[in-house]
Amino acid sequence: MKKNSSKQRATILAVAEDAGVSRAAVSKVLNNAYGVSDALREKVEASIARLGYRPSFAARGMRGKTFTFGVLLGGIENPLVSEIVRGISSVADSSGYKVVMAMGRYKQPLESGLIESMIDLRLDGLILIAPRLPDAVLNHFAQQIPMVVVGHHQPSTILFDTVNCDDAKGAGIAVYALVERGYQDICMLSMPQPEMNEANIVTMREAGYTAAMNQLGLQSFSRIDYMPIDPSERARFLQNLISNSGRPRALFCWSDLDAIPALDALRDANIWVPKQVAIIGYDNSPPSSLALFDLTSVDQRAEEQGRIAAQTVLSRISGRGEPNHVILQPKLVARSSH
Repeated sequence: MKKNSSKQRATILAVAEDAGVSRAAVSKVLNNAYGVSDALREKVEASIARLGYRPSFAARGMRGKTFTFGVLLGGIENPLVSEIVRGISSVADSSGYKVVMAMGRYKQPLESGLIESMIDLRLDGLILIAPRLPDAVLNHFAQQIPMVVVGHHQPSTILFDTVNCDDAKGAGIAVYALVERGYQDICMLSMPQPEMNEANIVTMREAGYTAAMNQLGLQSFSRIDYMPIDPSERARFLQNLISNSGRPRALFCWSDLDAIPALDALRDANIWVPKQVAIIGYDNSPPSSLALFDLTSVDQRAEEQGRIAAQTVLSRISGRGEPNHVILQPKLVARSSH
């Protein structure tokens, strides 16, 4: 058989001829169809590898499913994202699906453009992780493609599905854990949001913090401070927070992303943790368990969120019409910082 030119893309027919099977048999292997024998799969996959065959998303989309869904990330700064993606990938791999990923950098126009591109590629579905898009825009896209949103609380929508941890409850767990250790002057360190709404996870955590402080009769100590967005101002902000006379006795941070720098600033200033200032983060990200930090943090079951999001988008792709809004329960992972 003549070897394919590097400029010529191998076709499904070429794979069938090379493997000595029918085109339909190759399609069954590619689509992970039920009943395909191991021997047939090995034969076809060997031909695919030998010829360098790659399925055409566009061509498969014209016929039906592409067996591919998209994942839109805001960014990769948060280690939590990699755990969510790990959960998504495990389900995709076992279901015979490919995953196309894109990063929106938390910018609405870029996020919208990337979603439109994924729709144009005729992907079967889409998972968004903590998007910045308004509800109206999300609803617009959900009318065009099966969609699941992670890190966005909108249980009223029927157009797309959501997967979240109970962010308000998680914040309350952190507050109660600090009060149980005898702390009352508890400040929440949060992140400013361009558009605060009830769907936002940060908003939900602030609401949970405030509700817990009120329930415990600590309204007079309730205080939310916001980290500057400008990276050059963050170190100065933390230094002022921990060095002035109004320094709180305990800190609850909206995310480990800010809890770890705060913990580092405390230790750099020779302030003992938790003897002088206690601190609890949120996410239970991998760095929080390192002996260097040993940070108490709220676990929001990130990998499980990813698995459920993938299972949910696949059931949408398969034709489920009713909405599915999943809320997982958080738990505190206690370490030495509180």
